[in-house]
Amino acid sequence: MDNGRPEPLGATVRDGGTNFSVWAPESDRVEVCLFDDDGHQWSQDLTGFTKGVYHGFIPDIGAGQRYGFRAHGQWLPEQGIRFNPAKLLVDPYARAVDGDLKLHESIYGHVGNDDLVFNALDSAGHVPYSVVVDNNFDWEDDKAPNVPWKHTIIYEAHVVSLTQMHPEVPDEQRGTFAGMCHPAIIAHLKSMGITTVELLPVQQFVSETHLLSRNAKNYWGYNTIAFFAPHNEYSSRGTRGEQVNEFREMVKTYHRAGLEVIIDVVYNHTAEGNELGPTLSLRGLDNAAYYHLDTLERRHYWDSTGCGNTVRATHSQTLRLIMDSLRYWVQEMHVDGFRFDLASSLARRSSHEVDLEGAFITAVNQDPVLRGVKLIAEPWDVAPGGYLVGSFPEPWSEWNDQFRDTVRDFWRGQSGGVAELGWRLTGSGDMYWDQSGGSHASVNFVTAHDGFSLHDLVSYNDKHNLANGEENRDGNNSNRSWNCGVEGSTNNPVILAHRRRQMRNLMATTILSAGVPMILSGDEFGRSQDGNNNAYCQDSEVSWLNWHVSEWQHEMRNFTAHVMNLRHRHRVFRRSGYLLGKTVEYVNVPDLAWFRADATLFEPEDWESFATRSIGIYLAGVVTDRDKANLMDNGFFWFLNSSDAPVEVTLPSGEYASEYRLMFNTQDENNWESADAIAAGTSTTLAAWSCALWMVTER
Repeated sequence: MDNGRPEPLGATVRDGGTNFSVWAPESDRVEVCLFDDDGHQWSQDLTGFTKGVYHGFIPDIGAGQRYGFRAHGQWLPEQGIRFNPAKLLVDPYARAVDGDLKLHESIYGHVGNDDLVFNALDSAGHVPYSVVVDNNFDWEDDKAPNVPWKHTIIYEAHVVSLTQMHPEVPDEQRGTFAGMCHPAIIAHLKSMGITTVELLPVQQFVSETHLLSRNAKNYWGYNTIAFFAPHNEYSSRGTRGEQVNEFREMVKTYHRAGLEVIIDVVYNHTAEGNELGPTLSLRGLDNAAYYHLDTLERRHYWDSTGCGNTVRATHSQTLRLIMDSLRYWVQEMHVDGFRFDLASSLARRSSHEVDLEGAFITAVNQDPVLRGVKLIAEPWDVAPGGYLVGSFPEPWSEWNDQFRDTVRDFWRGQSGGVAELGWRLTGSGDMYWDQSGGSHASVNFVTAHDGFSLHDLVSYNDKHNLANGEENRDGNNSNRSWNCGVEGSTNNPVILAHRRRQMRNLMATTILSAGVPMILSGDEFGRSQDGNNNAYCQDSEVSWLNWHVSEWQHEMRNFTAHVMNLRHRHRVFRRSGYLLGKTVEYVNVPDLAWFRADATLFEPEDWESFATRSIGIYLAGVVTDRDKANLMDNGFFWFLNSSDAPVEVTLPSGEYASEYRLMFNTQDENNWESADAIAAGTSTTLAAWSCALWMVTER
């Protein structure tokens, strides 16, 4: 070995060997340990040391080689220093990982339940290995679709859930990146009108020890251990490190189909947990630099994530790790954007307060690579001051849980008026008015991976999580759900019809509201998780999509595609600018108007009245967008009725329209896009718990 080079960090194949480099400035020395296929290991010190980086070059080492680091130094947990060379550490810059975490006493830096006692047991063989990767890949003519926000419809999906039970995906490709590429999967997405697939975590993760102790696993993947490495279990290829190029093939395939790929990234915490968690990587290299520690007792971690630790993104090297990882996924893996799990945690200062003008947000916002991709914040964490919906600056968009809660409450008849619903339907201008992206700063959803599926939202009042093995203590207890009269499964045709109508209502509201719609995979055909609202450990039929759908599920899928198609066809639903209710000279009517069922305009008292359970929204079809003004479109009248009684709805007449055409009515299956003209002023009975959309065909 020679001293090699300090840059780039990680393992880099070059000149007939591999250069190893790792940042560990407070350690006394660092070894790189190499492992053959039989598990035998040999170690060499990294003899170069430059500005806190240990580095060395080993000849005749190439792609596929397994390795790890051992960092020597002081063991002073009371001061937040936890060096332990008996622990094999994953390279923070590893491009691939082999193996998994195994429950064994050696994986901990400490002994038993006392985090102060040094554990000298060697963890090799029980922890994942880093893998040397050759970065060569032929991207051919790959081009990012660059779907504008106004055209974007997001589909939140899990690699395994989407592919595991699909009858056309070959067995050996199910649950893998290769399975995601199957033409049947892509055809399904395209036929619905999806533009952007948002994948649950695909960076290398491991299961928590409490799950391993009961032979369970982390299925969702929110327990990352390597920020550069595609998850090894999602590869169909048998060669170590090939998950990297298999992921690239997936992205290239999706791009050729015109689809974007966004990945859900978990930089806010790692799989090392609190002081009693396993020592797997960052803790053993520089604990105090990588994690927020308790201000008074530095043996303990300060936690804003609920997962035991919080990554200290304000530290320069930790920030570099995150930024290097983000740029890698864009430049080398060609992803189109990121959804940041618990993004508020990343904006925490070293003093633990949130600072949206601080290091992480500033670094991302000024980065020329990252400014060109989609950035979506989950704008909260679990510590005080962490709820920041409506606060993330340009160019960020946000998961809007206010949309979720308001729409759920309205359709279950618990909204207490419609004032807040008005804001949500029109792009949440009360929160995003000053954003340069306008309403596109709001990612609208009523369901996501975390919580009930759409079917279960209208079928269960309470969570049913016993299958998770935690005595139903896990998962959210406040779901704003309604079972429509019976908890869970039923054969009652009236209740079944009601539930399906509610699913159509919720889906239509999500897709047609101003903002960026996101739906959960499987909701398009009403998949159920049997009332489980926290299926994070369910690698089973609870989580997998069953593609053998019934007739009503097929119709639900067709309805979803129809409404998405309406959004794509009509820019009035894709606007970024906010409507003001002012008369537009081109059509001589307000760009936005609110109606009662009898076609009289809403009065101020209607908004806050608990008796108001229905609302009509008129869109003139003139869109003043943030990027282009005065775009003409058809006008629309959309009436939503969440009362338990039918209403007589009169279509606005006079200057608003002279003729309409029905685009859909959720009260019945297959009741959409009629060719018949309907005169303005006509009254029609709209069933309880339903909504209908009419397009203006003549003014």
